[in-house]
Amino acid sequence: MEINLNRVDYIQVGVTSQKTMRLLPALGKKTTQKVAVADNDGILTCFGMKKSEAVPVFKTLPGQKISRMDLGGAAGTPQEKIFVCSGSQVRGFTKKGKQFLTFDANLTESINAMHVSGADLFVCASYIYNHYCDCKDQDYFLSGDKINDIVCLSSENLSRPVPVLACQDRVLRVLQGSELAYEVEVPGPPSVLERYNKDGGEDILYGTTDGKIGLIHIGEGSAATKWEIDNDKKKGGILCLDAYDITGDGVRDVLVGRDDGTVTVYSFDSGNEPALRFELALSESVTSIQGGCVGKESYDEILTATYTGWVTGLTTEPQKAEVGAGDEVRMSKEVQSKVEGLRAELEQLQVKVQLGREQYQQTSLSKTAVSVVPAFSINDKFTLCQDDASYSLTLEVQTAIDNLLLQSDVPIDLLDVDNNSAVVSFSECDSEQPNGNFLLATYRCQANTTRLELKVRSIEGQYGTLQAYVTHRLQPKTCQVRQYHIKPLSLHQRTHSIDQDRPMNRLSLVGQFSFAEIHSWVVFCLPEVPEKTPAGESVTFYFLNTFLGTQLHATYSKGEGHFKSDNISTISILSDVLSKEATKRKINLNISYDINDDSVSHTLKMIHPKLEYQLVLARKVQLIDALKELELHEGNADFLIAEYRSILDESASLLEEYKRQPAHLERLYGDTSSFPFG
Repeated sequence: MEINLNRVDYIQVGVTSQKTMRLLPALGKKTTQKVAVADNDGILTCFGMKKSEAVPVFKTLPGQKISRMDLGGAAGTPQEKIFVCSGSQVRGFTKKGKQFLTFDANLTESINAMHVSGADLFVCASYIYNHYCDCKDQDYFLSGDKINDIVCLSSENLSRPVPVLACQDRVLRVLQGSELAYEVEVPGPPSVLERYNKDGGEDILYGTTDGKIGLIHIGEGSAATKWEIDNDKKKGGILCLDAYDITGDGVRDVLVGRDDGTVTVYSFDSGNEPALRFELALSESVTSIQGGCVGKESYDEILTATYTGWVTGLTTEPQKAEVGAGDEVRMSKEVQSKVEGLRAELEQLQVKVQLGREQYQQTSLSKTAVSVVPAFSINDKFTLCQDDASYSLTLEVQTAIDNLLLQSDVPIDLLDVDNNSAVVSFSECDSEQPNGNFLLATYRCQANTTRLELKVRSIEGQYGTLQAYVTHRLQPKTCQVRQYHIKPLSLHQRTHSIDQDRPMNRLSLVGQFSFAEIHSWVVFCLPEVPEKTPAGESVTFYFLNTFLGTQLHATYSKGEGHFKSDNISTISILSDVLSKEATKRKINLNISYDINDDSVSHTLKMIHPKLEYQLVLARKVQLIDALKELELHEGNADFLIAEYRSILDESASLLEEYKRQPAHLERLYGDTSSFPFG
């Protein structure tokens, strides 16, 4: 059964970060709730609804960017105290806006994840976890990879609160004090965690950067996955989650907000399996999502906060409109007064804008006037998509984008994206020149476009930099540059384990280098490797090639490194790049190889079906025009054999597939052309 929800926009604040909006507890059953939302200008805003209007409760002064928000309070009391973190500082506010806490965690990095439970405060920087009780140090943990989020579980079945860290290396780390209790592998890099039952329990909802969702039961010594939802429709990554009974059937539904603006609701059937019940696409990424009652008593709704600061409700309250004679729509007096108020406010804003323009024009004529460069925030993401071995580049700006220029000094292909309405044009490049360009492309955006999604494909072994120049529509025109590194083994993705039975080639390095130096070389070569040097004396990483399916095993420590792969091209690329990096630092390397001849035939067998499929596809596309001419000349295609009739019938889908992967064959040739030991 589908859910009928109607959109209502409440207020707009500044640019918001992930999980910076919360609903305060209701004073009574089904009564409206206050909303607290914080933005990157450092302003904490709390508002409630009165006569369908958003009425402010309090608003703080601007300050440092607020990166996270959570609610807390004494055990057994309503969790209505508001906690926000800015930099390494945590502040606490009452529901009326009085500040009662200022606590400096004395971290060298900014806090990017926080959880409050009674007198316990759990905060995380990029790699560091700290637990404070009554603002006093309790526990500390150094993570092996970047920490994206944290929750803390407590229930009768757990002897003590159990913190759980969501880490970039596709692992949930369950802690016991300052020690790692155990790890839980998840199918993607977890970006957000949320308790399924906020009153207590051992179930955790997680969402990943590649759009997967799951529910895990956390125990004292082990965990069990209850269910997982794959991202079959290729929607955006998960930014926020909540568990709330929006359908009213007595079972908590899962509310999901994604970075492509999609809001989805999953309910549970009789088999306790999640099923999609509602989906809506907003125009910008959803940074926070909560279920509750905001707009009108007794009507549940889903409240969302978006990147540019819009606080929007999806309410179960029916929005009625009576249709009179013709197509005339009759509005209630309440709606009419609201529309009139909006029109008056719009007229006032137009007058202010006109006065501002005139004042700016007069000031610009002065010889001493200096034009102020308007600052604008960009939310960008450059991630590897496992399904099609391409990189997704997402750029989101707080104001309308005028144009985007892409420049690359490494060969890459631009792929079509269905929801991208920008007009692209290409410029000629001279790649033969030193530091020459392989790609210059300009995207001209339509009016009010604030988000662009692009896809690019690279060839392993060819590495460099992709640069995006973003220009907005504000005056005076300014441009911001974002850089993205195309790594030598750019199509490899971290994995938890590999097939040890494959024929492997080996590369060994021995030299006078430190653990930090060889780690920096591996970071340069491979994606998804933590920039911080791991703790300990050695480290092991496993990788999977998302394009060919080959694998890589890397183990290294101070003075030596060992790399194994069933693809000899991977070993060749590693050898070449690591040698160059060592030469830059004037380090002498002793390099040895152990080549397994069986690995060549093994890899070619893996590539052969892909090559054959692409060759057949290319031949079919070449025949389409000739077959259409024959059909036009003869009047029908009945005289053709079944194979050619099939090509004609499927011509549209064949052309679409061929268009989506124009250089697929070249990429396959490129990935097999660097056999240096043959």
